[in-house]
Amino acid sequence: MMRIRELEAEGIAATTIARLLSDETVMRLSRGLYQLVDADIDANHDLAEASKRVPKGVICLTSALAFHELADQMPRKVWMAIGHKDWTPADHGPRLKVVRMSDSLLRSDVETHMIENIGVPMFTIPRTLVDCFRHRKSVGINVAVEALRETLRQRKATPAVIAECARKRGAWSVMAPYLETLALNG
Repeated sequence: MMRIRELEAEGIAATTIARLLSDETVMRLSRGLYQLVDADIDANHDLAEASKRVPKGVICLTSALAFHELADQMPRKVWMAIGHKDWTPADHGPRLKVVRMSDSLLRSDVETHMIENIGVPMFTIPRTLVDCFRHRKSVGINVAVEALRETLRQRKATPAVIAECARKRGAWSVMAPYLETLALNG
């Protein structure tokens, strides 16, 4: 998967790209984004494509939960965090649900996962949980609580690490009753 700028930087002219498209060697995924027709498609292909479309964005909320195997189902849209002043991506390619965050929040607690040889920035598990509680009206409190329960059950993060992240990100007052209850019952 490559953007047109990356193809041109490799010395591939626009006419060559057009010829590859007509020969059906390459397919257009979205505006300015191309991939070989016979390329292996990962289950998380939409996350890689969204990351290519929005290079400053970070995969978040239910999309990150699904990637970390903390949610039962894949969301219909890819949730992506972008800065307050960043442009909103056009509606082509995988459908995006945009969440705006300050630059300091956007750049902290981010890890990069390789999907189809593309580095996809994504929030860590504790940060994703905190964001789900902070955006509980958008994702649903039941999704946030179930993700917290599943994280503790699978031991993907400790209650102490989750609590520390919640305190740093201003969600401790919302998360505390749920985390304390689930930690005591687990």
